[in-house]
Amino acid sequence: MLPGSIQISGETLSGAEIRDICESLRENSVRLLSLRGCQLSERDFGHVCRGVAESRSLAQLNLNLGIVSNINRVKQLAEALKTNRSVQSLFLHGSPLTDAGLALLNPALSIHPSLVALDLGDCMLGDEGINLICGLLPPDGAKSGLKELTLSANPGITSKGWGRLAIAVAHSSQLRVLNLDYNPLGDQVAGMLAVAVASSRTLEVLDLEGTGLTNQSAQTLLDMVENYPTALRTLILAENNISPELQQQISDLLSEGEEEEEPEVHEVTAREKNPWICQNNSSSQMVLMTSGLGDSLLAETEM
Repeated sequence: MLPGSIQISGETLSGAEIRDICESLRENSVRLLSLRGCQLSERDFGHVCRGVAESRSLAQLNLNLGIVSNINRVKQLAEALKTNRSVQSLFLHGSPLTDAGLALLNPALSIHPSLVALDLGDCMLGDEGINLICGLLPPDGAKSGLKELTLSANPGITSKGWGRLAIAVAHSSQLRVLNLDYNPLGDQVAGMLAVAVASSRTLEVLDLEGTGLTNQSAQTLLDMVENYPTALRTLILAENNISPELQQQISDLLSEGEEEEEPEVHEVTAREKNPWICQNNSSSQMVLMTSGLGDSLLAETEM
């Protein structure tokens, strides 16, 4: 366990345990709070939210796998985030938010002064939710916005919604990591995303694992990498119907781009996925060619 962290997974929490958690939050001794997949009463969830509101040390909050299970809890979390000023990463993966829940949460997210990483994977979102999320990706020169965004496994979003997101990504001055894995994107949306990546000056990591892409998408992505200078360093294409040859070509081009740059220290790294990665030994750029579940880019406790 990390210093200053509380990480509990899959347990039923008692009132006494909740009191201890809330006391630690109020004492500003917790930097990471993860209650992944835990069971707690409505009253105790409210206590936790009040502790989050009062904490000045909490940087990462993980409520993945159904913790935020109803509209009342969404409202309580939103109130907490309106007061909190310290949370940088918020994980709600696997919460049945729907667009209605995100609409309640969005005002708090949009005014939060520190939030830079958001995981809304498997949250039953649709196009209305995407419109709200785009507001968290302000255009270049505007206020600060998200640097890392996960929207994995939200099949209710249509190509229209993904197109809207692609436009926002193209003009975002902040976004560095975008995880769209396990959405039925297809070649049309992949083409939109390629244009967005070519336009973005900041996007370093794009996860398109299991998104229904074919060689048509890969050729478009290859043309983008070959002909446009981008910030892209990592492209994940596992579990798609793309030939190994095209994936290798993309990987080689990314590696060549890295060799032309001066060595830098980058905070964001790709998900580690097995069994193998096509990667230049001296490069942090890669194309993942096979399947496998990995950890989140956003924190130690994704999902």
